[in-house]
Formats: sequence, C-alpha cells, structure tokens
Amino acid sequence: MKLIKRLIVIILIVAAFWMGGTYYKANDMYHKAIEQMPIDEKVMELQSMDNYVSYSQLTETYTDAVIAVEDCRFLYHKGVDPISMVRAIVGNIKSGGLYQGGSTITQQLARHMYFEQDKDFARKLAEMFVAIDIEKEYDKNEILEMYVNIIYFGSGYTGIYDASMGYFNKKPAQLNDYESTMLAGIPQAPSVYSLDANPELAEQRRQQVITCMIENDYIEEGEIE
Repeated sequence: MKLIKRLIVIILIVAAFWMGGTYYKANDMYHKAIEQMPIDEKVMELQSMDNYVSYSQLTETYTDAVIAVEDCRFLYHKGVDPISMVRAIVGNIKSGGLYQGGSTITQQLARHMYFEQDKDFARKLAEMFVAIDIEKEYDKNEILEMYVNIIYFGSGYTGIYDASMGYFNKKPAQLNDYESTMLAGIPQAPSVYSLDANPELAEQRRQQVITCMIENDYIEEGEIE
C-alpha cells in the first residue's frame, strides 16, 4: 500500500514538472511568434494577398457549412472551446488514436498564421493563446473570412478563391449549394478529399457536411440534395 502511494506521488510530481515545462515552452513560443510579427500586422499581410475574398463574397450555404463541420460552437466560444476539447479526448479514447483535435476555427487560423503543423502539445497551447488574442480584436465574420482565405483545399489550391476557381471555374460568390458544401468538406484532409484525386471520397465527405448542417439546424433534411 505504501509503495502504491509513493508511486502515485512520484507520478503527480513528474506530471507537475511536465505541465510546468510545457506551459513555459508554449508561453515562449507564443511571445516569440507575436513579437516577430504582431497579430494586426499578420492580419494586414493576409488581407493584402491577391484574390483575398471578403465575408460578403461568401455564400451563406458555404459559411454555414464550414461552421457546422469544423466548429459547430464557433459563434459562442472565445477562441478555445473546452466542450469540443473534451469531446475530442473522449472520441480519441474510444477510437484508440488521435483522430480528433478539438481545435476551433480560430485556433486553426492561429496555427496557419504562426505555427508549424506538427502535433506538439506546447504548440497547441501556444496556438490557444494566439486564438484568444484574435477573438479579442476581431469579430466572428472577420475570423471566418481570414480562415477560409488561408486554408489548403488540395490540388495546389490555397484559399477559397483559388479552390472555387480551380475546381468549379467560379468565383466564391457564384457557388451553388452543391459546390459550397463540397468545398466546406475538403480542408479537413485535402489530399484525401481533393476532387481531382478522389471524387468519390469528396462526395462522401460532402454528405458528412450536410449531416452536420442538419444536426446543427442550418438546414432541414432533404433541403440540399
């Protein structure tokens, strides 16, 4: 019994040191990132890109679909969503792998703006710090706008304009419901769901997007065929 108690104490001490070290590393990553280029300058750089698409040029079906499939609580959280994180942890435990990340749209924007894509806990924590800062300075429409302009859609297309023109030869404002829901699903795994590489998988993903839209009351069942 004494041995078990000692083991528990040792585990707690090691965990505390690990958490402290991870927090220190994350805080350092966060400060170095925003000192190298403050968020407002990073945003200006993003918005000055060629073919940057404003929120008003996005179809309602597309924005609804992105929120439904990527971050259904996007309109209610402040950059980090503990509920989604817990849901992701439970899902990963059940599936026996790291298939769900629990990242909000704002966290994903922060990652694309500042950090590498490797799955490191300190990086994820630094990403949360930046996401919270972004939410303090920009409204939800601005955040979603920046997000869809920076994400990768497969087949060499980065940003919603290039994806819309590349896949459908249309500007984002001209996308119909089918095209809007299709593009909303691709960024989760661009190489897998690329329309050029795997049209059948892309369609399966589009159906998942529609299911998410129905579950989150953006559309009624059968509204988008």
